[in-house]
Amino acid sequence: MTDVQAPAALGERRGNVLLITINRPEARNAVNGAVSTAVGDLLQQAQDDADIWAVVITGSGDKSFCAGADLKAIYKRENLFHPQHPEWGFAGYVRHFIDKPTIAAVNGTALGGGTELALASDLVIAEESAKFGLPEVKRGLVAAAGGVFRIVEQLPRKVAMQLLFTGEPITSAEALKWGLINDVVPDGTVVDAALALAQRITVNAPLAVQASKRVAVGVDDGTISADEAGWTRTMREIGPLMKSEDAKEGPLAFAEKRQPVWKAR
Repeated sequence: MTDVQAPAALGERRGNVLLITINRPEARNAVNGAVSTAVGDLLQQAQDDADIWAVVITGSGDKSFCAGADLKAIYKRENLFHPQHPEWGFAGYVRHFIDKPTIAAVNGTALGGGTELALASDLVIAEESAKFGLPEVKRGLVAAAGGVFRIVEQLPRKVAMQLLFTGEPITSAEALKWGLINDVVPDGTVVDAALALAQRITVNAPLAVQASKRVAVGVDDGTISADEAGWTRTMREIGPLMKSEDAKEGPLAFAEKRQPVWKAR
């Protein structure tokens, strides 16, 4: 009997809503190339299907929405992006604009890339036990999937800077207080809550909603114009940083379960 690999993300239609579930519970839904490909393709299907009017994205299991980039895949130097559409960015999602509203249903932790998926979504519902944060500086890295420039847009500046500089997480209650997310619901109910919110959107005229989104986020020719400078700066910074000794020390110390020793070089 052959071992059939489970798909890295699942798509399920719920009326006029597409529910996308990152499907690597054994890896806390960490993003590798298979996840980026599966999520990116499903997101594009939603964009191309006139009968899909909203998208909900969540993670399988009850531990983690998304644990960010798959460190094992990075260590093996695997490609983390969609092979045909690297321009869609991390998880095939963070730079992949669609004009249908997107809702992140955050079940469990959403650290690093998980928070970046939430930042890239139009709306966010989170469970009580959810946590958000960008701990990249603790590993000698930066949140390169849009996290650095989007969190400063979506939170009060001083709150965002503290998150970025300390790398410490915040609870879903704190995220709600600062307006990073739309609602907090009991554990185990977040997908239903996100689908209910999607239902409140899909009772409206879809073309009007889509036009509203394009104007609200500032889209020109399928690109969020205001984000382009942030992406350019991110790419400019990440190149030299990844070559630093500290960027190698951070993941190594994490793997060896010890405190990193920084050299600022």
